Amino acid sequence: MLLTKIFTYAVLALTSIAIPHVNYNGGTNTTYVGPENGNLVIVGGNLKSERIWQRIIDLAGGPIVVVPTAGGEPSYNSSFPAALSLQRLGANVTVLHTYDPAIADTDEFIAPLLSANGIFFGGGRQWRLVDAYAGTKTETAFRDVLNRGGVISGSSAGASIIGSFLARGDTRNNTIVVGDHTVGFGYLKNAAIDQHVLVRNRHFDMFEILDANPELLGLAIDEDTALIVHQNEAEVFGSTYALIYDRGFWSREGTSFDNVPAPNARFYFLKEGDKYDLGAREVIVLGSASSGDEEW
Repeated sequence: MLLTKIFTYAVLALTSIAIPHVNYNGGTNTTYVGPENGNLVIVGGNLKSERIWQRIIDLAGGPIVVVPTAGGEPSYNSSFPAALSLQRLGANVTVLHTYDPAIADTDEFIAPLLSANGIFFGGGRQWRLVDAYAGTKTETAFRDVLNRGGVISGSSAGASIIGSFLARGDTRNNTIVVGDHTVGFGYLKNAAIDQHVLVRNRHFDMFEILDANPELLGLAIDEDTALIVHQNEAEVFGSTYALIYDRGFWSREGTSFDNVPAPNARFYFLKEGDKYDLGAREVIVLGSASSGDEEW
């Protein structure tokens, strides 16, 4: 069965939760949903593909700072796995870490960021990134890397922090989708990002966020797969799928189905090479649609 048909059989019974309204725009860019300068590489966790690591390196084109803080270990050094993966492919890597926002607010701490062309946020619990860096000179320096044309990337928790709404930001456990931390770093505006989506059967969880915040765009990315974003264009890159929750409908088989769920219960799949317009909230269709006979 085609994966793009899965959602047409879904029956959803989700309860909306009330949370305080927050303006999730983030940053000073008002023209695009994604970065006006630079790129985002948003990975759905369990990053193994050298193709994705190499794409991060190529987009950065210079030194990369790896931030492992979401992981929760007492300390980190250059043996952190993400740093090793980047170094093995020839990247110039610095590992930067603290849990103390007072340290994160110092000029000494942010020094490696001033010459960085890339940032990579590792996995773990995304609220740790917020507690350590939100509102500090480090958070400003992160964004400056993007503003001067660099790349910001992250995997798992490091993917969710890229959105403006912070999915799974609760300090108790990561099964709480709308938790006690709901504001991400906002490199992708008006959006919530989930990860490990198909492997962990999370493909209905996004509706909990969107029921309470219907203005948001929902993006969920499976493991070892990335969304690469520049301005309003997002491209799927990797071995599996990204899921789009925009209240619309798209399928390689066309759009004339009679059993499509209500707008607040829809999602659809995009695979490698597919492109999506984040501003218009619609798939960028290149070439002719599939005949519907393709088996995956």
